Amino acid sequence: MVNEKDNAFIESIFTFWDKLTAQQKSLILGNIMTVNYKAGENIHSGDNDCVGVLLIKRGELRTYILSEDGREITLYRLGPADVCILSASCILQNITFDVHIDAEADSDVLLLNSTVFQEICSQNIYAENFSYKTTIDSFSDVMWAMQQILFMSFDKRLALFLLDEISRISSVTIPLTHEQIAKYVGSAREVVSRMLKYFEKEGFVALSRGEVKVLDKKRLHELIE
Repeated sequence: MVNEKDNAFIESIFTFWDKLTAQQKSLILGNIMTVNYKAGENIHSGDNDCVGVLLIKRGELRTYILSEDGREITLYRLGPADVCILSASCILQNITFDVHIDAEADSDVLLLNSTVFQEICSQNIYAENFSYKTTIDSFSDVMWAMQQILFMSFDKRLALFLLDEISRISSVTIPLTHEQIAKYVGSAREVVSRMLKYFEKEGFVALSRGEVKVLDKKRLHELIE
């Protein structure tokens, strides 16, 4: 069972909450639990059973696919107050590719049983619309990731990632290794390292162990325009 604070969190995330019957609300609250994941822990793999619907209270999750050569291609990341539907991909029709989800940081989530969520969606059009909208938003992020990989040169992709990241964390110092950045941008670590060294030579960034400091945001912006 969830506590009063979690109950309020669920109501704020599930925008269809006031459209549910008392029985449906009780069904959700009786089949949702708090789960803690450690940084680096795998939450869902393509060959696993449905994990369920994840409501993120704290931390960060990364959704990605694996290429034939084992390279990780990040589709999108989720943070506090986001909902992960693909972790319950078994209830989504026409999802035929294997999705992997890892905790990028220590994370606290509320995990809703996938069968219960499916039952609620089949009974309530507002819940069903929420499910579709959340899925569509996720695939919009997926298409943006694929568009970058297929049609954007790597220097622009990397510059865009660095700018997005400093905006996201509100700091010009990005605490990520070259290996981690490679996973986010869907490339090899060696390629990322070469481009970052070029950026450093041009005065865009300063490199140190385990972090990248952006020195010239204006020139990075000019690179992607």
